[in-house]
Amino acid sequence: MRILMFGWEFPPRVSGGLGTACFGMTKALAALGHDITFLLPQAEAAASPFLELVPAFGPPSPGDGPEEGESQILRRLTLRPLPALLTPYLDAGRYGELYRSRQGKFGEGAPIYGPDLVAEVLRYGRAAGAAARRYAFDIIHAHDWMTVPAALMARRISKKPLVLHVHSLEYDRSGENVNQEILWIEREGLRQADRIIAVSRRTERMIVERYGIEPGRISVVYNAVSRGEAQGLYRAERSGKRKLVLFLGRITFQKGPDYFVEAAARVLKVLPDVTFVMAGDGNMIGQMIERVGELGIGERFHFTGFLQGEEIERIFSLSDLYVMPSVSEPFGISPLEAMLYDVPVILSRQSGAAEILFHAIKVDFWDVDQIAAKIIAILKHPALAEEMAGRAKEELRKIRWETAAERISAIYRATALRRTPP
Repeated sequence: MRILMFGWEFPPRVSGGLGTACFGMTKALAALGHDITFLLPQAEAAASPFLELVPAFGPPSPGDGPEEGESQILRRLTLRPLPALLTPYLDAGRYGELYRSRQGKFGEGAPIYGPDLVAEVLRYGRAAGAAARRYAFDIIHAHDWMTVPAALMARRISKKPLVLHVHSLEYDRSGENVNQEILWIEREGLRQADRIIAVSRRTERMIVERYGIEPGRISVVYNAVSRGEAQGLYRAERSGKRKLVLFLGRITFQKGPDYFVEAAARVLKVLPDVTFVMAGDGNMIGQMIERVGELGIGERFHFTGFLQGEEIERIFSLSDLYVMPSVSEPFGISPLEAMLYDVPVILSRQSGAAEILFHAIKVDFWDVDQIAAKIIAILKHPALAEEMAGRAKEELRKIRWETAAERISAIYRATALRRTPP
């Protein structure tokens, strides 16, 4: 099938788990013979051995299409690049700062839209959706709320079916303090999509209960991870002497960084030589730094800032334990990534990954005492950590992108068939 796919991140341009998911997913879909055009803002910064990403603006260059010597799995398309500021994990103030800092840096006349994220998404939608007039495709596949306006326009123009893939919802990101504009865009996308893919049963329930969508329109397809996605540049570097406990993710309300800090303080009272690392960035980082200072644990607690690529591989290779205390996590790929590096995992029961990982320790995000107790138990008993890592490795062999791609392919076929006129 020919797929027109809308997204806003793809390696190496990654700010969260969606980029990793899109990489594994599209690679597996391509292997099944699908023809994918992936529209991505500022795609000139990204590259893939199996797929050429195209910015979502401008006319096709002459001669675009499969080239001699290139893989014939996918049609190769090239469009003129246009910088765009689609960064979903910033509040209004920080998004405005980003906009101001980038003005004038893309060259004379570069079409930067404006300092408001929602306005940018709508503008992206009008431009990217017009791609429906240029390319032949059978189905539209869109990822999360920022692609909804583009996908809905493409659907109106082409009359082709839309599959909306939900990786995160506004209630996950913001709790009850939702952004009403984003909520409206999400609701419209869910209401108008011909089929919805949810990354977990947890997300499926939230779509039904919070947005009033009938369950029969939703399919659950779990994310995955593959050994091939890890470059393997680093061997395991754990010394076995000083233990390192890792938090890796956005430092925001959704990811529960404050519970990690509080648990760290409790662990250090029992095991004072443990090092805690918080890797990532987000709007709560200042608050977390202040709290670490208040607790007096600064010597044993380190902030790395945002990591990517080989930096992530290195931090996993150094870690003895990974903790994901998310408040509301639709799925959560990072525990699977940790397991690739034989790192035992503690994760929140309030996560989609908890539905399929049976060899990770599960806790309630709010139970700081329990989180601390589990950290202490794993660090004090190397045999337990080794057993967890070994069983997790076996478990990962069954969590494959190829399986997810087969499920998505079946959804494509069923959706297209239902929309085919008699």
